[in-house]
Amino acid sequence: MRVFVTGATGFVGSAVVGELAAAGHQVLGLARSDQGAKALAEMGAQVHRGDMQDLDSLRSGAAEADGVIHLAFNHDFSKFLENCEADRRAIEAIGEVLEGSERPLLVTSGLALVAPGRLATEADSPALGFPRLSEVAAETVAARGVRAAVVRLAPSTHGAGDHGFVPHLINLAREKGVSAYIGDGSNRWPGVHRFDAARLYRLALERGAVDGPYHAVAEEGVPFKEIAGVIGRGLGVPVVSKSEDEAADHFGWFKGFAGMDIPASSERTRQRLNWQPTHPDLLTDIDQKAYFEG
Repeated sequence: MRVFVTGATGFVGSAVVGELAAAGHQVLGLARSDQGAKALAEMGAQVHRGDMQDLDSLRSGAAEADGVIHLAFNHDFSKFLENCEADRRAIEAIGEVLEGSERPLLVTSGLALVAPGRLATEADSPALGFPRLSEVAAETVAARGVRAAVVRLAPSTHGAGDHGFVPHLINLAREKGVSAYIGDGSNRWPGVHRFDAARLYRLALERGAVDGPYHAVAEEGVPFKEIAGVIGRGLGVPVVSKSEDEAADHFGWFKGFAGMDIPASSERTRQRLNWQPTHPDLLTDIDQKAYFEG
């Protein structure tokens, strides 16, 4: 299968490119820079120049493919709503090309606000007011005859090269001199290794993007206090509890994420795709020297 991958040079995207290539698929990867194009070529992928804002480049990439995996997303939280709208436009542009065909489209979303406070399952829809529009856009193109499905990534998608939430927590702990959690730290985050997530994308694509959404979740819920404990040990700093008021000073804009209780199940995903995570769990993986260098 010839697969067009957006976000192909990213943390998860590069793992997806490698997974697809290893399984014998041809990859056409979106690259917006010379550096990205070089990285893709070194991975054995074909390069398609363009970016999320260039809708014509997305349409032409999709037109050349037997299936599409959409991973690109701008994670600049200072303009999150704007980025969510750009994501919607990108998905709908790709959908225009795939409409009426059997070519599958996998769209990426997150688990953070699917069912806060309880175990989220694949049967759940995102909570009202969820700002990310990936799932709305996937439903829109599906209604127009696109075989589309959503992959919901765990917020703590980890592995070598991670530049997401855990590295941010490590940097905060380094700066503040303590590794913190809020209250009793019992709130939970689901986790998945990026290589396990990459295999899920491949299996879902090969299945034809049916029976979604899929949950890329290896661990249903890791207590935040345990994450803070690994970080404290890795940096050699105290691990402390913060009250709600104190948390705002320590975590800043990240306080909302740090206090989320967002466990999630992947039981249906595992059954439908015969997917079984095999890579290290979150706490084992982040308890590595590489996470604390820099």
